[in-house]
Amino acid sequence: MSRLQARTNERTLRHEVWRRYDGNDWQAFDALPPSIRQRVSQHSYDAWSVNVLMLWRHYKRSYGRTVRAEKALIRYLDYCERLERDVFAARYGEEYGMELPHLAAQGTVQR
Repeated sequence: MSRLQARTNERTLRHEVWRRYDGNDWQAFDALPPSIRQRVSQHSYDAWSVNVLMLWRHYKRSYGRTVRAEKALIRYLDYCERLERDVFAARYGEEYGMELPHLAAQGTVQR
């Protein structure tokens, strides 16, 4: 069991793809704009609010605190979600020798 798994109930492959930053998830979530909070709450995985807040700070520096910055971050979160799904699907294919049933059925992400 990894150090991350010992601290949380995380049992996915995400720790192989991303780095999770330490901090208070609830405070980070509360510091995000409403549109970003809504997207984070709809993420098919735990979007790790501390990481999202760090990204939000980066986007604010790049775009200013604007709707454009919020939409850019939401697009990036969508992209990250697709990457996570692709990693999971690839591992599933390696392990079971077949396509992930949800993708084979052309299912969509349930929000």
